[in-house]
Amino acid sequence: MKTLIKNAQVVLPTGIEATSVVIEDMRIASIDASPQTTVDQTVDAQGLYLLPGVIDDQVHFREPGLTHKEDLSHASRACAKGGVTTFLEMPNTVPAAKTQTLLNEKLALGAKKSLVNYGFYIGATPDNIDDLRQATNTPGIKIFIGSSTGDLLVDGQDALERIFAETTLPLTAHCEDETTVQANALKYRDSTDVADHSRIRNHEAAIIATRRALDLAFRHQHRFHVLHVSTGDETQLFVEHQNLITAEACLLHLFFNVDDYARLGTLIQANPAIKTADDNRRLWQALQDGKLQVVATDHAPHTLEEKQQGYPNSPSGMPAIENSLALMLNQVNQGRCTLEQVVQWMCDAPARVWDIVNKGRIKVGYDADLVLVDLDRTRQVRNEEQQAKCGWSPWHGEELTGWPVRTWVMGHEVYRDGQFDLSRQGQEATYDHLRGGYWATAD
Repeated sequence: MKTLIKNAQVVLPTGIEATSVVIEDMRIASIDASPQTTVDQTVDAQGLYLLPGVIDDQVHFREPGLTHKEDLSHASRACAKGGVTTFLEMPNTVPAAKTQTLLNEKLALGAKKSLVNYGFYIGATPDNIDDLRQATNTPGIKIFIGSSTGDLLVDGQDALERIFAETTLPLTAHCEDETTVQANALKYRDSTDVADHSRIRNHEAAIIATRRALDLAFRHQHRFHVLHVSTGDETQLFVEHQNLITAEACLLHLFFNVDDYARLGTLIQANPAIKTADDNRRLWQALQDGKLQVVATDHAPHTLEEKQQGYPNSPSGMPAIENSLALMLNQVNQGRCTLEQVVQWMCDAPARVWDIVNKGRIKVGYDADLVLVDLDRTRQVRNEEQQAKCGWSPWHGEELTGWPVRTWVMGHEVYRDGQFDLSRQGQEATYDHLRGGYWATAD
């Protein structure tokens, strides 16, 4: 199958150009091809922008074990609708993906059920160092330095030292200091006010854990990615990255703050907790300054019934992946960032951080993971239209301008204006960890 996408404004590594792109089978075959090129299908993209598919490097899709909240079929349709062509999923499913066997079982589920491309992290425990050393077919190792249950919580210094010293895969972590969180929880143990969640999981908890993780990474010279940075103060820690450290902001910490609890309550309860409006501002500035490289979602759905329980019985986390690109395109329209920056933060950077082969750019020979967006389309986020199994969004009712309209995964059009083609599944992402990550010379 050969497809010509013509008359688009194409976001290339060199900038935005009015040009054409030819897809042949699963790859980008040519750029700026003649309009007379012989093809099987022509897509006239006049007035639209063609972007690389979004790569979301932090999601929780709940399969196996918690599929009443989310599953790969629903979640991957949400991805396709939202312009996300590759996801990397966290290990805290049931059972947790902490061995190669369990990781392989999740990869098999992805091959069977995912409409888009997929990858799965392996989870660290205090005593699975042999599994971590031998792990393959994974973007990296996820450590929960705080905010987890069971043996995925790795808070002891000896265990952390071994993981940083004795493994070779890239590392990433949830950074909240467990001692600080538990001490604060005692202070607010009788609280039923969800706003106290941000006092329990406060600035100090985040900063202490992030400092600790960076110290380990620098001493052991081990590549490390800081997930969902929530405070402005943390961003100052990334100035000296030593070609080892990358970090990301997630939508909830960019768009919500403690003032929103009055309006949205437990719907925006999350770990790490949302912080202040000043933290929002400083996170956006850190993206502009290059201190943060990636924008992700931390898509972590629960049913609406679960979320509407009174605090502290309400679980932390919220769905976000379906509307992530639209939320950022809306910011482009409002002048907060450029379209090229959105592509850098959501497509190119995550591919480079995790050494994903042939993704993240519109470039000849790269995988044809593409999304066509209409920067002028305006519509509301509506709960009843969500593909995510939980069926709700914290942005319900918000009007956004700029939406994905068509999505291709490995050259196959999986989504067009509300309709899905479910006839093929996405593919397992592949990694070349010898490339050296984000700070290595780009190809």
